Amino acid sequence: MNIGVCKISLRLPENMSLKGKRHVLKSITSRVRNKFNVAVAEVDDNDVWQVATIGIACVSNNGRHTNQVLSRAVDFVVNGRFDVEILDYSIEIISV
Repeated sequence: MNIGVCKISLRLPENMSLKGKRHVLKSITSRVRNKFNVAVAEVDDNDVWQVATIGIACVSNNGRHTNQVLSRAVDFVVNGRFDVEILDYSIEIISV
């Protein structure tokens, strides 16, 4: 069994409130969750208006498949029209 974890740091340059941040993040997390069948949540920077960190988790029998799903999820966020900038991301695959 392989567990894949991805952490994406985002900047929301045009955001002016926590309500606006929640709106953007809800859109991103729900679309990623529905498209890739992964777990997604905001994991850090909860009280900062223009910065967000989301975590994505995937479990699979094949490490290559896990990496592929997470890489496609990152590409989806990067190439989506979400009004966010990607500051950094990291992917880690853990074999259990």
